[in-house]
Amino acid sequence: MIELYLFLVFMIVAAIIATEIKDLLAAVISLGAVGFSVAIMFILVQAPDLAIVQIVVEVLTIVIFVAVIFRTTHIDETIGKKLAGSHIFSIVTFSFFALLFIIAIINALHEIPAFGNATMRVASEYIRLGLPGAGGANLVADVILDFRALDTLGEATVLFTSVIGVAALIRSVGRTK
Repeated sequence: MIELYLFLVFMIVAAIIATEIKDLLAAVISLGAVGFSVAIMFILVQAPDLAIVQIVVEVLTIVIFVAVIFRTTHIDETIGKKLAGSHIFSIVTFSFFALLFIIAIINALHEIPAFGNATMRVASEYIRLGLPGAGGANLVADVILDFRALDTLGEATVLFTSVIGVAALIRSVGRTK
């Protein structure tokens, strides 16, 4: 349980960094750290379906943000000379957070059960109560729509929000040329 609190603190720090930092690329990386931390937390609380959706959305969002940043910005040579002094600090900071993230991923992967082993005892309850509890003949649909309806709503909300975000980024109406 302490891992969840550590990830929560990490997410808050990364979110503050993302909102306060001046460099757009560093802000996108910090925002990505927040999203991947959410995915790792989903894995730790044994919600792999939500983790998969979060990882897919996070990867697509980061790729789109980085593409937009590289297409819309350019670095002036005088700015590049000014940034050379802070380059070492950036490398050290990135290395620290990358190492911290890799350690967190390794710890999260150790929590995943071996292939073929049941991850939760509740699966047997789904099978036992599927037909009498939900009344449907399709057990998968019963689990998704009856037993885990709020998870499904959360996944649909994440996907809908990401589609709206992508549509807002690529829209042409209202842009100045």
